[in-house]
Amino acid sequence: MSALAAPRALSGAAFATLLLIALMMGGNHVAARVAFNHGADVATAVVFRSGTTAVVIVALLAWQQVPVHFTARHRRFLPVIGLLIGVQSLFLYSSVARLPVALALLAFNTYPIWTAVWAAAVYRQKPERAMLIAMPVILFGLALALDVFGAASGLGAAGQWSRIGAGVAFALAAAATFGLALVLTQHEAGDVDGRVRTATTMAMAALVALAGVGLQGGFQLPQAPAGWAGLAVLTFLYGTAFTIMFTVLPRLGVVGNSAIMNVEPVFALVLGWLILGQAIAPVQVAGALVVVGAVMALGMRKR
Repeated sequence: MSALAAPRALSGAAFATLLLIALMMGGNHVAARVAFNHGADVATAVVFRSGTTAVVIVALLAWQQVPVHFTARHRRFLPVIGLLIGVQSLFLYSSVARLPVALALLAFNTYPIWTAVWAAAVYRQKPERAMLIAMPVILFGLALALDVFGAASGLGAAGQWSRIGAGVAFALAAAATFGLALVLTQHEAGDVDGRVRTATTMAMAALVALAGVGLQGGFQLPQAPAGWAGLAVLTFLYGTAFTIMFTVLPRLGVVGNSAIMNVEPVFALVLGWLILGQAIAPVQVAGALVVVGAVMALGMRKR
């Protein structure tokens, strides 16, 4: 999801399609947790997901006869962006493996803050006033959602952080990595066709994950039918969501991504409850809505 895409009026069909993509992306992470619960590991899941998506997008490029041309700048930065997305994918799935899925995605949804930080650090861009206002709102909502003081769980702050600390750290690392990838994409590869950029990014992400598989001594595949189903579903949902983004959305007048898709954690919250039995306290749900609302407001603001 991109916080850098300019907002525009959406038709009913486009709005429904964006919600469908958000549902698929949320479902992909729930399916990943099912796969992890039955023996699959993070690197294996990312190889299957990213590799399959890369093949699908390359097939689309060939079918649509999209011309591919890279400048010297593109050849320098596209591998870097792909590397960052590969690392981000590993970090985010590592968080999903440790936290309730919705909470992992909410912590990851701090990426607009990281985008502003990286833009200021790398390109000396001052954060917009809207971002400065949204930052504390997002962090407040995240604190509620994560139950940072352990009030809802009854564990106290120390007990709560011993339970969620590693998962939160992975999610925030994913958000920081993704934020840097967004900034580099905007400044160094924004003029590359989105389909081409996604193909190179997914291929690189698959290679990063494949290196992780090699380091751990091979693929760690599911040990039960439910795990295989989770691996198949996460691959299908992720690849299908990207295919819809590049085939259906342009015909509906939507270029790139939209803030509407930031409702993904809400879908993950519902699916996680229905499929995984993951429930969070009402105050955490309120915090989740604060985070999602703030991120959507940022994405839909006029520039």
